[in-house]
Amino acid sequence: MNVIEQYISKGKTIADNILLQQDKIEEAAQLFSQSILQGRMVHVFGSGHSRMMVEEMWPRYGSFPGFNPIVELSLSFHNLVVGANGQRQAMFLENVPGLAARILRNFDLKETDTALVISSSGCNLVPIEMAEIFQQQKIKVVAVVTSQHLRASTSKRTDGKKLSDFADIIIDTAAPAGDSMIYVDGLETPVAPGSTLGGVLIINTIKARLAELLTQAGQPPKVLTAGCVVGNEKATALFEAAYDEHAHRMARLYENVGRLQLPQTPPKEGL
Repeated sequence: MNVIEQYISKGKTIADNILLQQDKIEEAAQLFSQSILQGRMVHVFGSGHSRMMVEEMWPRYGSFPGFNPIVELSLSFHNLVVGANGQRQAMFLENVPGLAARILRNFDLKETDTALVISSSGCNLVPIEMAEIFQQQKIKVVAVVTSQHLRASTSKRTDGKKLSDFADIIIDTAAPAGDSMIYVDGLETPVAPGSTLGGVLIINTIKARLAELLTQAGQPPKVLTAGCVVGNEKATALFEAAYDEHAHRMARLYENVGRLQLPQTPPKEGL
């Protein structure tokens, strides 16, 4: 096979391996449906290139409200590569202890929330600590990792724990260790990663089953849909309704932030 055929063949193998994890995808969709049906949200986080999976879940065509996409630009702004806001800084910051806690300090978390944390290696500090904090708050965590890469990699934590140690459900992208899948004659190192392909399949199979569960529960989601499918007027109405619902759900994540942490002081006389 030529390299094009090799990549497509390996992509089919990834798809087959995702299908074998159907029970875990079902579990994840069931968990997420419970949060959304109760008016809460699924917190979705990924640093580095895992950010793409966050945005794949919401917001984009074929997606719906119920997700809190936590995208930190300092951890995922890659297009400048070098210089200010470059890749070196992003790779450094995703291993800064305590950053996950500062990010989550912005939200009023509840046990009825759920979380989806994506990290191919499962070894960088911020996603690991993110999952750890969610579990400390009794929030169920679904982790999307590349199992072969995770096993071959060393955690940046001093205790050696990885993202998989703080996950209730683990779904594997089925990519190889190192991620890249194709060796080219005369080139020492492989090219063409596969974790994104596996991640997109996982995200959208969860999404499809979740939409089915919400609809069966009598709360069909407001799906961002193209005008060429439903007409421009209907598409506009769906977008506005979906964004409004997202805003209302997000408002609940902010309304009690800090209230439990702030000391209670009596009002001054005359006020």
